[in-house]
Amino acid sequence: MKAHEIAYGQRLLRGQAPSYERLQARLAGDGSEPHDQPRALHCGWGRLLIGHTYPDPQSLAGALQQERPGERDIALYVAAPQQVLAQAPQHLFLDPSDTLRLWFSDYRQAQRVFRGFRIRRAQNAADWQAINALYQTRGMLPIDPERLTPRHLGGPVYWLAEDDDSGAVIGSVMGLNHHKAYADPEHGSSLWCLAVDPQCSRPGVGEVLVRHLIEHFMSRGLAYLDLSVLHDNRQAKRLYEKLGFRNLPTFAVKRKNGINQPLFLGPGPQAELNPYARIIVDEAYRRGIEVQVDDAAAGLFSLSMGGRRVRCRESLSDLTSAVSMTLCQDKRLTQHALEQAGLHVPVQQLAGSADDNLAFLEDHGAVVVKPVDGEQGQGVAVNLSTYDELTQAVEQARRFDSRVLLESYHPGFDLRIVVIAHEVVAAAIRHPAQVVGDGSHCIRALIEAQSRRRQAATGGESRIPLDEETERTLHAAGFDYDSVLPAGQPLAVRRAANLHTGGTLEDVTERLHPTLADAAIRAARALDIPVVGLDFMVADASQPNYVIIEANERVGLANHEPQPTAERFVDLLFPHSRALT
Repeated sequence: MKAHEIAYGQRLLRGQAPSYERLQARLAGDGSEPHDQPRALHCGWGRLLIGHTYPDPQSLAGALQQERPGERDIALYVAAPQQVLAQAPQHLFLDPSDTLRLWFSDYRQAQRVFRGFRIRRAQNAADWQAINALYQTRGMLPIDPERLTPRHLGGPVYWLAEDDDSGAVIGSVMGLNHHKAYADPEHGSSLWCLAVDPQCSRPGVGEVLVRHLIEHFMSRGLAYLDLSVLHDNRQAKRLYEKLGFRNLPTFAVKRKNGINQPLFLGPGPQAELNPYARIIVDEAYRRGIEVQVDDAAAGLFSLSMGGRRVRCRESLSDLTSAVSMTLCQDKRLTQHALEQAGLHVPVQQLAGSADDNLAFLEDHGAVVVKPVDGEQGQGVAVNLSTYDELTQAVEQARRFDSRVLLESYHPGFDLRIVVIAHEVVAAAIRHPAQVVGDGSHCIRALIEAQSRRRQAATGGESRIPLDEETERTLHAAGFDYDSVLPAGQPLAVRRAANLHTGGTLEDVTERLHPTLADAAIRAARALDIPVVGLDFMVADASQPNYVIIEANERVGLANHEPQPTAERFVDLLFPHSRALT
């Protein structure tokens, strides 16, 4: 153990029953009396209250209770949290996060160089808008830059990671210089609000942001960097452990509010539910609806409130009839029902003899092959233009259903529209899985690395399979698994854009063309289904031309941030629970 760590521990442990004031002062690091002026710094989403600058627990508890609606205040470096909580136990709670510290004397430079993006400070309104869009995808509070404590008064600074090719903001982090913020005698600093785009294909963004912050504060002559991380966030903790962070024996206190509700109510049902079931269960639990998990592996659960009970398998509930479910599962019936409703659908034909299949291919030039009853993109092959490709794809699809469909291929973007209670709730363009070359790793290694990132970002629901469809896509682009892509070159490795096969979602709800929204609602009514995901092929979400290719009776409600998919689903099941939100 280093000398500075031993000294720090001795300062914390000195004395058997020191006063609140002296505990706070010792946590400040110099053994002096508390600061004369309480220090609160606004970070755009709420205030950081520096605990040891408050003269007593009453004043700190009072400051926390002055939190503005829609914001989240955090009191950190609270040496005696029990004394603060005792002032307002009905309003305050102990944050279940761990505080970690990296002493800069322990820091080691990176051994690997990550390319394809750059780090810079947030500078203008467009930057703040991009950071807020990123934070929304991560369920974090947006920043109001007008409320930030100015930097010359010790306020925070935000950095962002910007993709070199697209210019998109793919990550962000906030840093605070403690010496400027409250004359910290130990010359510390802290990290807050680290976020990386869950659909980012660039490796190392989070690590580079953290290292940038460390090296920035090191260059300013500071001594350490602190951060707060949820105790069960294993992925983040692995990164911090790799960089040399260690646990720090201090606490943070927050105010009970809707934003912090999961932290002080507890995690709800502990079953290992997939993200599509979990998002609904968490929303129900938040509203006080009783949750019974019937089969976690299958995503089966029951919700009860006020004498009403609804069974669900993810977003498929008792409210969906067996007939409506059949209309969606059998893609021939889906096409017939939608065509009768006057909606645009592709031409279909059951795979049959070699002559019939070849004639269909010649009629349409390019075709799609899919099982009649399938989901999650399994057995789907897109844009097949040769008879050999068609034959191979039919055999692959028969692994999932003996009945195989041939469809006319329609180029464009894959658009998913979620309709709940005959209202459009979310719309997203689904992009096929892609990797970005680094000039050294083969495509197989790039796919495996990207697949791991997608699995981590989606709770294990999204991964890129190394199967015939991936191999066919690579060959069509002139590559194979052993090829090495030049640095910075993107490559689509799938043709279908399903989330389960590594695809990513781009929210387009706000720019959805009214014709597309109307077609989705008409389709839901034609299928007589209360909750459905309609898959369209479109030139663009803002243009009216479309073809509806599928309807999904068990649509995934996760990954559509910031749209309120789970909220609208629970509204449908329990309308009276809206008053509890």
